[in-house]
Amino acid sequence: MAYILVNGFNHYYEWLTESEDNQPSGKPVLVFIHGWGGSAKYWESTARSLSHHFDCLLYDMRGFGRSRMDAAPESTYHLDDYVRDLAGLLVALRLQKVCLNAHSTGSSIAVLFLNRYAELVDRAVLTCSGIFEYQERAFKAFHKFGGYVVKFRLPWLYSLPFTDRLFMQRFLHQSVPRDMSRAFLADFLLADEAAALGTMFSAVSEEAAMTMPAEFARILVPTLLISGEHDKIIPAGMGEKAAALSDQVQHITIPNTAHFPMLEDPKTYLQYVTDFLGVASPAVL
Repeated sequence: MAYILVNGFNHYYEWLTESEDNQPSGKPVLVFIHGWGGSAKYWESTARSLSHHFDCLLYDMRGFGRSRMDAAPESTYHLDDYVRDLAGLLVALRLQKVCLNAHSTGSSIAVLFLNRYAELVDRAVLTCSGIFEYQERAFKAFHKFGGYVVKFRLPWLYSLPFTDRLFMQRFLHQSVPRDMSRAFLADFLLADEAAALGTMFSAVSEEAAMTMPAEFARILVPTLLISGEHDKIIPAGMGEKAAALSDQVQHITIPNTAHFPMLEDPKTYLQYVTDFLGVASPAVL
C-alpha cells in the first residue's frame, strides 16, 4: 500500500497498469476520482480494463477510504480543498499532463480542477454530474437527514445480511457484484465524519448551485459527461443542462443504469469512454 503526503494529509494511491507492477510504465496517465463516501476501490475494474492504453492512477481523497487521518492538520473540507489536493498529488508524482475520470462529487471537484489547472489536463470524463437549482427547504431537509445518517453510522451494520444491498438500492438500477456492494458499505461506515459532512454541505449547497453553472460554462478542455438513465442522485437531465453550457462538453446517457453506470453496464460505459479518449475498446474484465 502506497501513501503520499499532500497538504498535510496521507493520501492512499496506487497504479493499475498492464504489467501490474504498481509503477507507471510511461503510457498516458488516467487519474480516477471517486465520489462522496466511497473510495478508489469501485474504480478498479474500470481501470484494469483501460490499463492496456493508460497507466491508471487511483487515490482516496482526504477523509475517505484508505487515506489516513492520524496526525492530519485541522482542515475544512470544501471542494476547493480537494482541488488543491489533486493538484498537489500530480506535482508530488511529477505528472505534467493527465486525463481525468471522475464520479459524482468527484466530478464537481474535476470541473473546478479543469478551470484552475487546465494546462494539466488533456481530456476529462465526468460520470454522473450536473447542475441543480437551489431550493432552500429541500436543501435544509437533505442536510438534516444526511447529517443524521453520517453521525449515527453503526459499524455493526456491516455484519448484518443484506444491509449492503439495502444501502445500495437507491444508487443502482442494475445489480452489482456482492463484494462491490459490501465494499461501498464498508467505505461509508469508515469515512471520517468531518470529511463526510464537509463535502456533503459543500457539494450540495446554495453556493454550489449558484457557481457550478458558470464553472461548466468556462470549461475549455474536451470533456465527456456520462449520465445514468435512472439516476436518482444526479438525474440525467441535470447532466444535459450542464453540458449545454459549454461547447467542449459532450453528453450521453446510458440506458438501464443509475448512479454507477461504469459498474452496471461496463461494456457500454467503456465503449463511450474509449471512443472519446481515442483508444481501442477493451474487453470487459
